Amino acid sequence: MLDFISQYWWTVAIVLNYILVIIAVATILFKSINPTKTLTYIIVLLVFPFFGLIVYYFFGQEYRKDKIFNRKDVLNNSLIKSINQKLNLDPETLTSYEANIEEDQIRLIHLLQKNDKSPLTKYNDIEIILNGENKFEILFKDIQNAKEHIHIEYYILKDDKIGTKFIDLLCQKAKEGVIVRLSFDDVGSKISSKMKKKMTESGIKFHAFMPVLFPRFAGKMNYRNHRKIVIIDGEIGFVGGINVSDTYVNYPENKAYWRDTHLKIVGEAVFTLQTQFLTNWNFVADTTLELDRSFFPQNKVQTIQPVQIAASGPDTDWANIMEAIFFSIVTAEDYVYITTPYFIPNDQIITAMQVASKSGVDVRLLIPHKSDSWTAKHATNSYLEQLLEANIKIYRYEKGFIHAKTMVVDDVFTTIGTCNMDYRSFNINFEINALIYNKDKAKEAKAIFTNDLESAAQIDFNQWTERSNIKRIQEAYCRLWAPLL
Repeated sequence: MLDFISQYWWTVAIVLNYILVIIAVATILFKSINPTKTLTYIIVLLVFPFFGLIVYYFFGQEYRKDKIFNRKDVLNNSLIKSINQKLNLDPETLTSYEANIEEDQIRLIHLLQKNDKSPLTKYNDIEIILNGENKFEILFKDIQNAKEHIHIEYYILKDDKIGTKFIDLLCQKAKEGVIVRLSFDDVGSKISSKMKKKMTESGIKFHAFMPVLFPRFAGKMNYRNHRKIVIIDGEIGFVGGINVSDTYVNYPENKAYWRDTHLKIVGEAVFTLQTQFLTNWNFVADTTLELDRSFFPQNKVQTIQPVQIAASGPDTDWANIMEAIFFSIVTAEDYVYITTPYFIPNDQIITAMQVASKSGVDVRLLIPHKSDSWTAKHATNSYLEQLLEANIKIYRYEKGFIHAKTMVVDDVFTTIGTCNMDYRSFNINFEINALIYNKDKAKEAKAIFTNDLESAAQIDFNQWTERSNIKRIQEAYCRLWAPLL
């Protein structure tokens, strides 16, 4: 037997490979996942022996359905239930206020309330922050004034120039007696052993999210925590696209200008951010944190700016953020302005944008001219022609790299957060967005979008259709991998 295997080892290996492939294909078909994604995995499994199995093992598991990320410990806590019940404002009651909510937004609010127990909060003070240098100036001041606790959750945290300032400040606050809890994604982040030792000695409690053996070579290993959250004393919250890295700060020595958007929230919506952080903390720390009222202090804000926090990931039953974006596009009446660094959408979003545009809605998409990923760039380009055919206006930002993840609709609704317009953000990563139902903030976000267009070039449909066949082949190849990017 051993002689046979040693003589025909390649044949045995191939046969074994395709036995496992048949099992994998059967598993994929029974799960009834997106047909495009299903076909991609089947092609990879059949065409690429051994490599296809590795890809499926690391990228093909549907953990949302398996529910390995359990949120019930936090969401079922009596304190969280009581707070959410108080916050869970009926949107119809806001129609009498100046910051009233339109009928379509009321339906969107109900959708998220049913999907993810995401309460509509009423009293908030919101500040839209442009670019990392402005965000960190504001954030550092608020951290400096922290009294009780600082809760942090980042996809990318590096101990470079800005990261060292950030961590040093946290160490200082921890030594002063402020409780600092820090969660960072193990693939996205890079922190030296020396810095980790300093954090430990300062009293910072920190955990890596889903550690991998070789993070440098893990690339986009599945189920990463792509969120960027800071909560200070349960009163101030930050969420958006800006990570902790020199890349996100426009230092003079940086090679490229980085355009990004973040939010500072003071008010009731911070309680929902806090709940999401605590859910993740229980997972990464493998413990149940004792909850008390200090996490949810009395709200002092009296400004009416309705906000919902939408979170999605393998721990949610539904793709909440994607559904919110889809609903907002198909119910738009005047315009939809989208900014995203990675545009690799699913069929639902493509159809929603096409239908909205063909029905007379002004649909505009702003993406980077140069991408930080060759594959993502060409995958994005593969979708543009079908959008241009539907009279959607597409712009490419040329001043630098635009990393903002925003959408503004009809001067009434804005969403800013961590979610890209791609498969990974919609279905795989842990993401979080703020949904703002306020006319003033929508007009501000619209003005920001319009200003960004001054640094962008619109794609001409006729010129785009004349691109070379080589580019079309590159696009087709990269689009094949789109569900895995």
